[in-house]
Amino acid sequence: MSGGWNTIESDAGVFTFLLNNLGVQDVQFEELLTLEPDSLATLHPVYGVIFLFKYPTDTPYTSTDRPLDGTFDRDAAEHIWFAAQTIQNACGTQALLSVLMNKDGELEIGSRLREFREFTMALPPEFRGEALSNSELIRDVHNSFAKSSPFVDETQRTSGETEDAFHFVAYTPVNGVLYELDGLQPAPISHGACGPEDFSTKVMDVLQRRIARYDLSEIRFNLMAMVRDRRVTAQEIGDAEMLAREEQKRRDWQFENALRRHNFVGFAGAVLKGVVETKLKEGGEGAYDKWVDEAKTKTRQRLESRKKGGGEDVEMEG
Repeated sequence: MSGGWNTIESDAGVFTFLLNNLGVQDVQFEELLTLEPDSLATLHPVYGVIFLFKYPTDTPYTSTDRPLDGTFDRDAAEHIWFAAQTIQNACGTQALLSVLMNKDGELEIGSRLREFREFTMALPPEFRGEALSNSELIRDVHNSFAKSSPFVDETQRTSGETEDAFHFVAYTPVNGVLYELDGLQPAPISHGACGPEDFSTKVMDVLQRRIARYDLSEIRFNLMAMVRDRRVTAQEIGDAEMLAREEQKRRDWQFENALRRHNFVGFAGAVLKGVVETKLKEGGEGAYDKWVDEAKTKTRQRLESRKKGGGEDVEMEG
């Protein structure tokens, strides 16, 4: 937790229901597994994408002169919603809002977000970021999707090794321009003329250039598209099978999000207690000790098999 904002997963179900809980209607996220423009174009209409990548620590990330790709549009923040990032752990939600807040009138963003947008548009980007960090509505909805973590990690890195950091940015066409909206940059980044019809091709070109700057071994990227609710599309074209798939997807997302909100330490403890009680009833402490010894032996066998390159695990029996 940092500044009251918890880390959330880069997951289409998380971001879709985060939108819903903020009052946004008929919008969802879809994860993309390829950088082929056709994979994005098939999801039309597409409002924008958010991209997760490893934050570079060996080279400068920000510059006041020019970005690594594109050009700074320093006047753009006067007419598009762009906020400086002032808090940690909220860059995913900020990237989501960077697309959403620039689609008011095209999307139904809800009265509460519309009021927030109208209030913050009168502010410079750094104060928009402060307003976002102090929004109880957005923070509470964001935190409701954080994983439950009942344990405190007391292990500390002593070798000087630092953890990898990751960051979200948004790409969306606004007023005929493809913008990269990154709260860590001093201004919106323009990637040239772009409309909804050629957004898929142009944004994929930008992303491919960005990924090419990393080592070939780096594969930790995630790309999600903000699109119209696929159930609405299925209803419009009369595709019953597609509608059924999308309804099932929503139910799966809802179930997974419910699991994220809970920890199962108590449940696991109750199961372990029940198993121990059963073993004790079967033959007292002797049966319990025998069961533990057998488990240890099988665990050692599995580890030895893996060290030797064995392909099969020893099955654990209760």
